[in-house]
Amino acid sequence: MLALIPVSRLMAGNIADPIKWILTKECTLKVNGSTNINKFSCIIPEYARPDTLLFYRKKNEPLQLSGSLSLDVQNFDCHNPVMTSDLRKTLKAKIYPRIIIHFLNLSKYPDPDIKEGVLKGAVTIELAGTTKRFEVDYRYITLANGNLRLIGTKQVNFSDFNISPPRKLGGMIKTNNELVVEFLLTMKLNTQ
Repeated sequence: MLALIPVSRLMAGNIADPIKWILTKECTLKVNGSTNINKFSCIIPEYARPDTLLFYRKKNEPLQLSGSLSLDVQNFDCHNPVMTSDLRKTLKAKIYPRIIIHFLNLSKYPDPDIKEGVLKGAVTIELAGTTKRFEVDYRYITLANGNLRLIGTKQVNFSDFNISPPRKLGGMIKTNNELVVEFLLTMKLNTQ
């Protein structure tokens, strides 16, 4: 699912031709949280769709991005069948089967001559029928094969998406509102 910048904006001004990066199947999404008794980690272990992110360079402005990651909520695995089922139910997977992360911008283009670095950027996350914008901290790694890995992390709350954290055993087990979301994007440059 790719959202392109309108042609009128491209024609109107100083946005150069985009740099295209193809998302590989090594992309993952991890959610870490806790209850009043323990911690949990749930993951969508791979991304099977070959989507493209477009990077638009513009002088003295943040790097504009276009593209998204659309993930199936049913692919979440919490390494515990009850926890996995509870998370899917809490995220309303039957009504809203996808989590969609739209990439909006980065503070700068990752320097391919630097093996590792940090960036900031903005995304919107669509989850359980609600869309919210977030500022994200990224680490990037330039891999030996020339691919780029972006690791974005952001603390979010169930309440950001109008979701009540799950409770079990008559409310004795309570899931905390806070979650740390980590998405790992592995991309290869599209040279065509």
